[in-house]
Amino acid sequence: MVEADLIKKIQLLKNVEPRKNWVSLNKKEIFREEISQNKFSQIIDFLPRMNYWKFLVPAVSFCLPFILLAVSQNALPGDALYSVKKLTEKTQAVFVSGTEKTNVQLGFVNKRLEELNQIVAADQKNKIAPALEEYQASMSEAVKNLVATKNTDVSKIIQQTKNIEENKQKAEALGVKLSETDDGLNAVLASLVDREIKDLESRNLNDSQQELLTEVKTAYQAGDYNLALEKILQATQSYK
Repeated sequence: MVEADLIKKIQLLKNVEPRKNWVSLNKKEIFREEISQNKFSQIIDFLPRMNYWKFLVPAVSFCLPFILLAVSQNALPGDALYSVKKLTEKTQAVFVSGTEKTNVQLGFVNKRLEELNQIVAADQKNKIAPALEEYQASMSEAVKNLVATKNTDVSKIIQQTKNIEENKQKAEALGVKLSETDDGLNAVLASLVDREIKDLESRNLNDSQQELLTEVKTAYQAGDYNLALEKILQATQSYK
């Protein structure tokens, strides 16, 4: 092909037009890309100007107490958040009635025993002493409340004292001695049983109830106060 022919063919290419559908498709793609890039650049430009700390700080301040409360429920004596857990329990105790408060306080005793057992099982020796102190303080508070409360829900006391006994047995099986705290609770339970016996004796009992009262007295004399309370519960329920 001579040079003159090649020049003619190149000049003819100037008159070639692209297909209309091809032009339309490429225009859409080009404009879509430009719009997308413009939106992205607008967002990037906006971020430095947005004072997000104004929104972040109040949100964190609002959520932080709830996060601390949730995390503190797993805290053990000696942990930094344990005081938050105790404060939550004290707040809970304030809003319960006098009859229910005894059950709540005995429930706290069970929590302290469960914490102690968890610590001993994990061999966290540095936390054993604080756990024992918390248990003893909780037991003293429960005993004091039990003495001060005239009307008590015997069924709930029975369940809680059973749980306490089970948890104490677990602790002693792990090598922890809790005998020095037994006398306080046993003395209060003895007083409670004695009070319930006198109440039953003041009522007009049928033969079945009289038999239950005899069983209560037998358990009381044997020092089995949980059994005595169970018999008292049976007698009072049948009386109602």
